[in-house]
Amino acid sequence: MHDFWTFAGSYWWLVFPLFGMTMGAVNGVIKRREVQARRRHREQIELIRAQGGAPAAPLAAAPVGIDDQQRIIAAQDAVTHRWLEYELDADKLITYPAMSDGRQPLTAAFLRAKKVADNLRPRDGETLSPERLKEYRDAVTDYEVAFEVAERDARRVKDAAFSPDERKRLDTAKQLLTVATDQAATPNERQLAYKRVREELDGLIWLSDDAVEELEKKVALELPRGAEPAPRTPPEPAV
Repeated sequence: MHDFWTFAGSYWWLVFPLFGMTMGAVNGVIKRREVQARRRHREQIELIRAQGGAPAAPLAAAPVGIDDQQRIIAAQDAVTHRWLEYELDADKLITYPAMSDGRQPLTAAFLRAKKVADNLRPRDGETLSPERLKEYRDAVTDYEVAFEVAERDARRVKDAAFSPDERKRLDTAKQLLTVATDQAATPNERQLAYKRVREELDGLIWLSDDAVEELEKKVALELPRGAEPAPRTPPEPAV
């Protein structure tokens, strides 16, 4: 052991090249994973297009004109509406957390496609030139396809990216969410359940301000006028 530490003290500088080689290997693995994720994304896009899962052909075949522009805007709004169903619904966020996780490659690709489509979207009262309209149409098509790919993957993996303990917390949060939005529960029960939901999700899933606002509206709903919460009967003791 003494000889080992003598050798280590004499050749301590070898730590730096060894560290560099180790980091290079780690970065290589990360880069390969990113390349593989992009390749899978392209393959899934081609598969969905081949299966007719995205309305790319109808958009491309439509004649250029103001009606076409409005139709493309409507197509973009339809995808955004589907996305907001995840962003604003805490129950869906818990069930399919990948849809709000920008670290997931497919979700990140969808968010990038959304940003491109948003930037090319015409302003109110603006009529795009044929060239810009084609560019906007292509961007919306990519947006639609990227959402389809991300949604299918999120529904497939669900909470697989979380550890067993984290999945248990997600299950607890989902059960508490049912109580927090149950009008048959008392206001105090709903508020307590809501507080527990936020605690269970802390560090696992980020709720946007809009999602929190929507959830708090449901929690704050008053009981129907004249109605009283049903008494909670304690469980029978085991015999």
